[in-house]
Amino acid sequence: MKTISSYEQLDKLGRTRLSSNFFMRDFLYSEIAAWHQLRNIPDHPEVAIEAGQMLCMQLLEPLQATFGRIEIRSAYRSPAVNEFGNKNGLNCGSTESNYGAHIWDYRDSARQELGAMACVVVPWFADRMEQGHPWTEMAWWIHDHLPYSTLQFFASGAFNIGWQQTPQRTIRSTVAPHKLTAPEMANHTGNHANEYLEFPPLRAS
Repeated sequence: MKTISSYEQLDKLGRTRLSSNFFMRDFLYSEIAAWHQLRNIPDHPEVAIEAGQMLCMQLLEPLQATFGRIEIRSAYRSPAVNEFGNKNGLNCGSTESNYGAHIWDYRDSARQELGAMACVVVPWFADRMEQGHPWTEMAWWIHDHLPYSTLQFFASGAFNIGWQQTPQRTIRSTVAPHKLTAPEMANHTGNHANEYLEFPPLRAS
């Protein structure tokens, strides 16, 4: 698919199926772009599709199969949208740090690897957090069951979940503990089932 230069091409991109339950259109909406009248369209659609397919098949489909419908809060960002969000304090990291993350169609600037990220809410877990359960439950469940690269949790219960060709396997949060695990930490290996009691088993998508 060539660079998007017409409505018809954008419509075709939006209809591109990334996995059983997700289409590219699900990931293109941006409140920043909508409010500030910016185009949130990939420069390299084929790269964005390839990365998005892996994010959906490897991470989002298993999450939804196990916990029920998930809500996409923020996913693909064009470099221009991300740059605007970063410069204006709209909760966007630097554009360079988002290559291979929220910016799906550019490879990670440090490792030159394909990657994609989405910020999601799992209603099943959001309800659990409202009952007083810690965010670390979902973090450890994902760590033990899914081939994620990076996770970042927020106080609201939403979290960034990223896929990359070579997973980094790091978990961070805006609330304590700010760094839950990473490959160099003693708690990284082994089974953590005691950290997420009453969670359902992984279900095939």
